Amino acid sequence: MLLEGKVAIVTGASRGIGRAIALTLATHGATLVLNGTREDLLTELAGEVKSLGRSCAVCAGDVSDQQTAGELVRAAVGQFGRIDILVNNAGINRRASTLDMDPVEDWQRVLDINLNGTLYMCRASLPYMIDNKYGKIVNVTSTTAKTPHRNAAPSYGASKAGVNYLTQHLALEMAKHNIYVNAVCPGPIDTDMSQQWTADYRESVINRIPLGKLGTPQNVADAVLFLSSSMSDFITGESININGGTYMN
Repeated sequence: MLLEGKVAIVTGASRGIGRAIALTLATHGATLVLNGTREDLLTELAGEVKSLGRSCAVCAGDVSDQQTAGELVRAAVGQFGRIDILVNNAGINRRASTLDMDPVEDWQRVLDINLNGTLYMCRASLPYMIDNKYGKIVNVTSTTAKTPHRNAAPSYGASKAGVNYLTQHLALEMAKHNIYVNAVCPGPIDTDMSQQWTADYRESVINRIPLGKLGTPQNVADAVLFLSSSMSDFITGESININGGTYMN
């Protein structure tokens, strides 16, 4: 029970990586506040969390709206009295190229959710973490933040690179308050999106991975658990690659 007694907010928890993170944190003792845009899926997930014997609240909403951040924080503090862990997982991707993309839907919308949403959640949570003299923030970014990918829109890589910088900046600012800020950078992960790939494309992706396999949402969740727990108490400002060796630094 690495997180016994801790209260965690997980954004983008409806499915995929976020869902795996939520269940993993709950399995290790955390009380959860779940966020996403699909309230039906969040309610279903909350039932699974409660079946593990953990308390759980659902707060649906779009993280690109600053009000959502305030509602999530108020839910955590109001119902459970504190915020110990914040996992910023909510994010979207687009596939349009630079010249083909729509400047609102394919650029601004991606930055609003991926980068601005992360900032809003951090700003809303940090005052409570500062008061408690403790906090763990884990931002879910992407290998695309560090190296370009032809199958991702420029807005996606730019937004995630921004989150990586924000991670380092907050880590430096908040270290004096005993608040740790880190990121995980997944590469090719087997999610609902990858299930839509053709067999040929799937094989081509796997062939480019040194470990010869796709990652799983659980692989990412395990890294988030590590960074959320006392096991990582001398690590801050890092962005850890979880990509089977497709990008090494």
